[in-house]
Amino acid sequence: MPFTFHSHSGQFCRHAKGTLEAVVTGAIARGLLVLGLTEHVPRSRAQDLYPEEAGMTTDDLHAAFDAYVAEARRLRTKYGDQIAILIGAETEHITPDSLAEAKQLRVKHGLDYLVGSLHHVDEIPVDFSPETYDQIVQHCAGDRSEMYRRYFDSQLTMLQGLKPEVVGHFDLIRIFHPAIPGVEDPLQTAEIRALALRNIDYAISYGAVFEINTRAWKKGLQDAYPQRDILAEILQRGGRVTIADDSHGAQDLCMHYDRLHAYLCDMGITDLYYLRRAPGGGVEARVLENAVEHEFWTANGFVRSGAACANKSTA
Repeated sequence: MPFTFHSHSGQFCRHAKGTLEAVVTGAIARGLLVLGLTEHVPRSRAQDLYPEEAGMTTDDLHAAFDAYVAEARRLRTKYGDQIAILIGAETEHITPDSLAEAKQLRVKHGLDYLVGSLHHVDEIPVDFSPETYDQIVQHCAGDRSEMYRRYFDSQLTMLQGLKPEVVGHFDLIRIFHPAIPGVEDPLQTAEIRALALRNIDYAISYGAVFEINTRAWKKGLQDAYPQRDILAEILQRGGRVTIADDSHGAQDLCMHYDRLHAYLCDMGITDLYYLRRAPGGGVEARVLENAVEHEFWTANGFVRSGAACANKSTA
């Protein structure tokens, strides 16, 4: 419960802020017991660089990732008696080569785990801006259902290819979908919902943990990722869930965890899963029972002292 398994720093990510060490010390100050460090895997094509990376090359991205792992290991040694630190990466899946590159990177650095995320549809960024999101819509001839179909098909390919321990912001494709009358959410249709459920079932089959990602609230969505209709499906199928702030610097640590606690209660979630390093290498998922009652919530002011979680499910 007092953990996050998805984080970034300005030291190694151009759209984040601050140093990696500030993220670690901030997590210690918050009382987190486990912190997962997950800078983005480097992209290998110049056309995939973002505007914020102007002046950089793909070689620069790879060098930065090497430096990230070295710094993460230094910090784990320095602060290991105060917090458990896992060293991982957040995936990209832009082209078929992306998955092979992620596998090679994991082996090269002996990464503890992967957060399996999808940020592109047909090589166009999903979450960079409303403008690039609209480019995908136009690329799909204005057919939002086709856009969602391609997203979930690509997500399945990523899950099958990498089997990431944590499934990142499962329904990110909703990030800029307009919530206006007359524009249907494709995930409410039987066809697209079936694709999402197919992916959920596959991730459950190999033992993945789904993150409940609070960054969705920063983007103005009603719920965390996944939104409650999809989260309900994950829970009904016996999926295991964890929590993550997807922080982009120390200032984002535990962002919206007050709303998160209420969301967990609304969805009837009492237990949460966390990762820990396994004796034989890699990580293993362990359950923290009755996590919503942990002292972390009140110690950080996310819940009033003495307040109880009703644990009523709206799923």
